[in-house]
Amino acid sequence: MRVLVAEDHRVLARTVATGLRRQAMAVDVAGSGDMAERMCLHTDYDVLILDRDLPVMTGDEVCRRLRAAGDAPPILMLTAAGETADRVYGLTALGADDYLPKPFDFAELVARVRALSRRVPKPPPVVLRHQGISLNRTRREVSVEGQPLDLTPKEFAVLELLMTATGAPVPHGELVRTVWDEHLDPRTSAVRATVSRLRGKLGPAALITVDDGQGYRLCD
Repeated sequence: MRVLVAEDHRVLARTVATGLRRQAMAVDVAGSGDMAERMCLHTDYDVLILDRDLPVMTGDEVCRRLRAAGDAPPILMLTAAGETADRVYGLTALGADDYLPKPFDFAELVARVRALSRRVPKPPPVVLRHQGISLNRTRREVSVEGQPLDLTPKEFAVLELLMTATGAPVPHGELVRTVWDEHLDPRTSAVRATVSRLRGKLGPAALITVDDGQGYRLCD
């Protein structure tokens, strides 16, 4: 899952981004409204966390413009304006999908982000299975032949993407965009290193192959 956090308070933006990355999400950060709009128009985000009080262009205007463009990601407004009238305005007049006042509980933020990301036609199954591997997307748990497997957030996200592809190759670039974020150098060995560790933990249950020019995939 890839999330854009549009927040000009640097400490809060960094805290939210770090917390979401620990939940196996790829996170980009925009410090102004115009930057958030540009990034949304050029990148397919699963969720936009949008502060209403942004410099250059307000979060309200960003929300309006993205909705007018017709291809906006689900928008969670994160703001200090938490009165009932503010919430109604954000959800109706501005077109936000959800509204969370500050201060907020981080666990609730994560739950709301995940809920928004599921608002797509024909949502994928909660539990994915492949050759003895079981991956529960809600509980964030993985087991091999019934035995729990301890994976890092990145390893979990890579395995989830590979299992979702159901045997089709996942290009290196897609792994970078979906599991990591814009700051990862595409030439880095981080992806190969993560796949290598994941392959070792899975053992013989599933072989992750590297198809030159195509990407990574799970063998049948």
